[in-house]
Amino acid sequence: MWNNWKGLQRNRTVRYGIPMLLLIVGGSFGLREFTQIRYDAQKIKKKLDPALEARVSTQKVTLETEYEKLKELNLEDWRNIRGPRPWEDSRQYQEQQRSQQAAKKGKEL
Repeated sequence: MWNNWKGLQRNRTVRYGIPMLLLIVGGSFGLREFTQIRYDAQKIKKKLDPALEARVSTQKVTLETEYEKLKELNLEDWRNIRGPRPWEDSRQYQEQQRSQQAAKKGKEL
């Protein structure tokens, strides 16, 4: 009997393969449980407060109302204005852009 045991201890499949398979199979079950906890926690966070949910449900937004809002906007005269770069002072840059726009509007009139 002891000879069989020592033979199994020297066998590479028993020594390395079986623990590896147990780790892979056991790990998959463990990960399944941990991910289920994660998704359950996300569901709990997504539930709205009843007062907030009632307020949200009363505000009905339809495609037609949004289309009417967009029709009122003048989309022909828009300009793409570059924002300040990280190394530029944003207030100074905004003032410069405003003065350039005012000068252009003064020339157009």
